[in-house]
Amino acid sequence: MAAKQILYVEDNEDNIYMLKRRLERKGYQMHIAYTGEEGVQKVKELELDLILMDLTLPGISGFEAIEQIRLTNTSLPIIVLSAHAMDSYMNESTAAGANDFDTKPVDLKRLIQKIESFI
Repeated sequence: MAAKQILYVEDNEDNIYMLKRRLERKGYQMHIAYTGEEGVQKVKELELDLILMDLTLPGISGFEAIEQIRLTNTSLPIIVLSAHAMDSYMNESTAAGANDFDTKPVDLKRLIQKIESFI
């Protein structure tokens, strides 16, 4: 069985290193985008199973990236990962087209359960 393909859109190297390494150990193939624009482009180029999306990114925000992705791909699951746990961020993420929301720092067990519920 081929590894599930996950795109992680995040600009913080420490967050990328920690989560990428831990998810690869669980058997996922990780792809990284450092900006919202790069994330939108990678969705067009790669065959992905899921996206993990930060909200605070250089260039377009995670909200805007989700909206752009949803213009051409309505079925790809998107989980927002944000240090902002306020309801307004959760609501705006859902309005943009995200399927789920989780807070940073990431609880790996909970995140893997969410990932597995989608793929």
